[in-house]
Amino acid sequence: MDSSTPAVRSSGVVGVLAFAGIIASLMQSIVVPLIGELPHILGTTSANSAWIVTVTLLTASVVTPVSGRLGDMYGKRRMLLLCTVPLIVGSIVCALATSLVPMIIGRALQGMGTGIVSLGISALRDILPPERLGSGIALISSSMGIGGALGLPVAALVVENSNWRALFWSAAGLSALAAVLIWFYVPATPKAAAKPGRFDFAGAIGLGLALICLLLAVSKGADWGWGSATTLGLLAAAVVLLPVWGWWELRATAPLVDLRVTARPTVLLTNAASIVLGLAMYAQALILPQLLQLPKETGYGLGQSMVAMGLWMAPSGLMMMVVSPLGAKLSAARGPKVTLVCGSIVMGLGYGSSLLLLGTAWGVMLVGAICMIGLALAYGAMPALIMGAVPPSQTGSATSFNTLMRAVGTSVSAAIVGVVLSHMTTDFGGRALPSESGFHVGLLIGCALALAAAAIAACIPVQHRRTEAPKATPAGTPAAARVS
Repeated sequence: MDSSTPAVRSSGVVGVLAFAGIIASLMQSIVVPLIGELPHILGTTSANSAWIVTVTLLTASVVTPVSGRLGDMYGKRRMLLLCTVPLIVGSIVCALATSLVPMIIGRALQGMGTGIVSLGISALRDILPPERLGSGIALISSSMGIGGALGLPVAALVVENSNWRALFWSAAGLSALAAVLIWFYVPATPKAAAKPGRFDFAGAIGLGLALICLLLAVSKGADWGWGSATTLGLLAAAVVLLPVWGWWELRATAPLVDLRVTARPTVLLTNAASIVLGLAMYAQALILPQLLQLPKETGYGLGQSMVAMGLWMAPSGLMMMVVSPLGAKLSAARGPKVTLVCGSIVMGLGYGSSLLLLGTAWGVMLVGAICMIGLALAYGAMPALIMGAVPPSQTGSATSFNTLMRAVGTSVSAAIVGVVLSHMTTDFGGRALPSESGFHVGLLIGCALALAAAAIAACIPVQHRRTEAPKATPAGTPAAARVS
């Protein structure tokens, strides 16, 4: 980015990329208000309709590292625009769907577009001046939580007051708007080289197969049975495929993911903290909405409607938006490692506060808000740590891989918390519901994991900035690119 570019241009770029990230993250929560109605709407069973949620997770996990690598090779602006295509097309397919298969296809396409978030983060390194980089990363990183938190009440309001298809037509329109804004406001980013070389198709296929086996087993294990042949077979396949994929990546001349770079202590420990933080994050996302909606007659449920539940949870997304610039200032002053440690501890405190605050909707809202404050701090720090430890030519691939680590942690967490809640139940009118003690155990697991993430983050080596004169660095090169 030229040093003469007006500051407002930088603000516009960050705003557009944050908006695109929020739209992409909406795709995860947009169907939540429909889950109970989908079997009736599509003429299928509850087990089959669950694929409408699962397939988005699978495609997002598989495509995110691929889009990051292609962004490094061919330019991140180009890939950002390409990612909006499946968002638009997938939303239209879902809006027109009258049966299960088209809906699953549309949801898979929506998942393919979620790489926008990590691409947007990595693009900032090429676009923003050094003084704007930290705040930009923090805002776009928080867009994942903002979209999820704000999308739920909006989707519930649409479902209650309009035709469900309006959800997907709205998603298509917003995705198209994101594409237009990216086209006009986001400048071209440099490619890795004049001739980017051959894309690692074998590595992409190998990682995709391994992730599908792992995430399918984790996300569907409760339905299929954790000891079933299908679940165990998929887990065994993942255990075999991942080392084979790693062996291939170490031998490839242009790997999808440079494992030698990911083995650097800063990158390795940041990714490890990302997995554990992903494990911690999902407990509150699964438990707090259930607590709000369970009948008051249970003695611990709060009897809120779907819309009211979404509105009680919405402030947590707003807190992420408010706190993200503060996290950037903390990273600038003390380093992103400190911000990651602080964010993980704050999330742990949020979970710990649940022992005292779960009796009212206000208390539940406060627990969620504290957890999201911690998450905002942590999410803004992780990409900064990654960018400070990898070459500029691998920014997209490295940040996408970090996003993938968080997604894997979230998926595993869903399985862990699901097992806890399914085994700690109470009888309510002949129906088994998660018990109050089950909710407390799940939240305490989240607390322990958040504190474990803080411990891992505390071990990340401190990155020291070089002190060369400004003329040694090309104009507009972000500060993260000058960190070895």
